Amino acid sequence: MGKRIIQQRRGRGTTTYKVKKSAFKHKSQIPRILGDEMNVLKLLSSGGHSTPLAKVQSGTEIFYIPAFKNMYEGETIKLGKEIKNGNIMKLNEIPVKTKIYCIESRPFDGGKFIKSGGSFAVLNKVVGESIFVMMPSKKEKKFNGTCRAIIGVCAGEGKFEKPLLKAGKQFYIKKSKNKLWPRTSAIKMNAIDHPFGSGRGKNPKSKIAKRNAPPGAKVGLIRPKRTGKKR
Repeated sequence: MGKRIIQQRRGRGTTTYKVKKSAFKHKSQIPRILGDEMNVLKLLSSGGHSTPLAKVQSGTEIFYIPAFKNMYEGETIKLGKEIKNGNIMKLNEIPVKTKIYCIESRPFDGGKFIKSGGSFAVLNKVVGESIFVMMPSKKEKKFNGTCRAIIGVCAGEGKFEKPLLKAGKQFYIKKSKNKLWPRTSAIKMNAIDHPFGSGRGKNPKSKIAKRNAPPGAKVGLIRPKRTGKKR
């Protein structure tokens, strides 16, 4: 009789493999319409985020954004006024070599890039209407000039510098974000649990999953840029 493998079991979405709702009760993003001045009401710790969240009020609207380094409650941040930590500006208004985070992928989508603790990007160059940003991976990415970003560096830089000391601590850190840990090697599983399982064929050839493969078949090399031995 067949059996679901772990990817299929988790994808079903039962309480066994579902993250607690309380971990993601706050959605961090920049709203579409903002006032000229905003007040930081409170700094919050969120289990689903590696950086503290700031509860910000703009007129009658309240929203949450990733806090920047050295942010404090009661601070005032502004929209497109000056180069100051926490201010929200369009990329085409920000000078080159400025540190930024929470960058929008498309104009007014709320911010998709650089939201983890201690991370930041640097505005590298301007070519016409395109803005090139140096990401934390040291790769350059092109953005639309009207995309918004927050000036500064994400707070929570030293969160993971403290040693974990025991495996149980890491288990609960991963569990809070619905990450399965520790990861079992596929070849060590039974044949029923994974396509790479069983003792036969200990050195299988790399399998490239189709892009539209369902959970359970999408194992091995997922959308690889290249295959084969590097020479």
